[in-house]
Amino acid sequence: MAGRTTPHSLTKPVGNITRGTTAVNRLRRSDRWLINDEFVADRLRGAPDPLVVDLGYGASPWTTFELAARLRTIRADVRVVGLEIDPQRVVAGRDGVAFARGGFELAGLRPVLVRAFNVLRQYPEAAVGEAWSTVLAGLAPDGVLVDGTCDELGRRCAWILLDRHGPRSLTLAWDPFTVERPSDLAERLPKALIHRNVPGEPIHALLTAADRAWAHAAPMAPYGPRVRWRAAARALHAEGFPIRHYRRRLRDNVLSVPWSAVAPLGTS
Repeated sequence: MAGRTTPHSLTKPVGNITRGTTAVNRLRRSDRWLINDEFVADRLRGAPDPLVVDLGYGASPWTTFELAARLRTIRADVRVVGLEIDPQRVVAGRDGVAFARGGFELAGLRPVLVRAFNVLRQYPEAAVGEAWSTVLAGLAPDGVLVDGTCDELGRRCAWILLDRHGPRSLTLAWDPFTVERPSDLAERLPKALIHRNVPGEPIHALLTAADRAWAHAAPMAPYGPRVRWRAAARALHAEGFPIRHYRRRLRDNVLSVPWSAVAPLGTS
C-alpha cells in the first residue's frame, strides 16, 4: 500500500530499557477493551494504513502476537510491529508481526494505535509528559495511544487513552472473581495517577466512591460480582460521576471515565 512506513534502523531509540516482565495472556483485558471500544475500533477501521505498534513488549513477544490476533477480528489487514529498546529482545518476525528496535520515537513509524503497557510505570512521574508528547507527535493524524499498567497475571489493569490532543479517558478493568473492591486497583494506576491517589485528588475521590457503591451493592452479591458491579456503577453514575455505560455485557468489571474526571489537580 502506498505510504506505508517501516521501522527506521538509523533512528536513535528514546527511552530506557525496562525490566521486561511479561506473560502469556497478561494483557487480555486491555485487548478485549480495544476491540470493543467504538472510538478505538473506528480509528483502526478508518485508517488508510492500519499500523499498530506494541511499545516495550518485554523479554518475550507473546502479548504482541496476541494483540495482532485480536485486532484482526475487526480489521484483517492490520499490521503490528513490536518495538523494544533492548536489541537483545528484538526477535524475528512471524505470523504477520514484525519486530524492531525503537522507543518513544516509534522508530520513525506513523501508527494509528500504540499500546505501551507497563512501560512508563518504570519512569519517574515527571517524565510522563515528555514521553506522551514524543509518542503523540509520531502518531498518524487520527492515531491513539494506550498507556497502561497491570499486575503480573493481568487480573488488575488500568490505562489512559490519549490522542494528539492529550488524555481522553481512564479505564480500570479487573477480574470479577479475584478482586475484592475497586480501590484494589490503586496500586496499578498508570504513572500519571498512581502518586495522586491521596485525599483531595479526583482519582482518590473516584476510588473512594466506587468502594462505597460496591459496599452498598452487597445485596446483589448472590447474583455474582458482575451483576453487583453493574449495580454499583449505576449508583456511581447517580452520584454524578461520569461513568461510561457499556451497552453490551462485559466479561470484566470495567470502570471508565473521561480524563477530566480524574485529571490531577493543577493540570489541564
